[in-house]
Amino acid sequence: MNSSAGAGSSDQAWVEGWLAVKVWGDLACFTRPEMKVERVSYPVMTPSAARGILEAIFWKPEFRWRVRQIEVLKPIRYFSILRNEVNNKMAVSTARGWARNGGGYYADQDRAQRHTLALREVAYIIRAEQVMAAHARDIHPAKYRDQFRRRVERGQCYHRPYLGCREFSAFFGPVGPADQPIRHSEYLGRMLLDLQYNADGSGEGRPVFFSARLENGILRVPQDLYKEIGR
Repeated sequence: MNSSAGAGSSDQAWVEGWLAVKVWGDLACFTRPEMKVERVSYPVMTPSAARGILEAIFWKPEFRWRVRQIEVLKPIRYFSILRNEVNNKMAVSTARGWARNGGGYYADQDRAQRHTLALREVAYIIRAEQVMAAHARDIHPAKYRDQFRRRVERGQCYHRPYLGCREFSAFFGPVGPADQPIRHSEYLGRMLLDLQYNADGSGEGRPVFFSARLENGILRVPQDLYKEIGR
């Protein structure tokens, strides 16, 4: 692992605990939440999308993932697609009502065409750490770090990771010595960090944003916000 990226010598202990994985794919879309109807992607993968990929590869209740930085390996390229989508979500209660009383759903009566401004030919390096849960303080974190590295080398995952949208599948593997971030800097605006879930166990939460900037191909994630949302 290239431990010099993203931290100085004072943070060396944390850097040694970072894990890295390379992910890539033909298509990606990390939707900006301010776009209500049409999907418009951020130029770069979001931390929440990166966490989803890490959990698809390896997840245990004894730790949680905290993304440190995301490195962009290929030039940022957009493309536009037009797709047929339906306006309403299917509800179980509605389907049960059709089963009892008759009726049904006709997609051609509920269809709309929407644009998606997505990314193409993307590749990233995700660098993150495993933060141990309170009930697992007696477990040495090196155990889970080694398990993650082995799963990455073997291409093992719990379910197929994806790049923002489920139809945009992601490939993953170890980071190679030739994998270097692009020389590009850009202000990305307010980016979604993750969700802060309510403590009542309802599963509801609020989105947490941060001011994001790509510096020489590296998006660094503010760690103080992770502590605020309990991740």
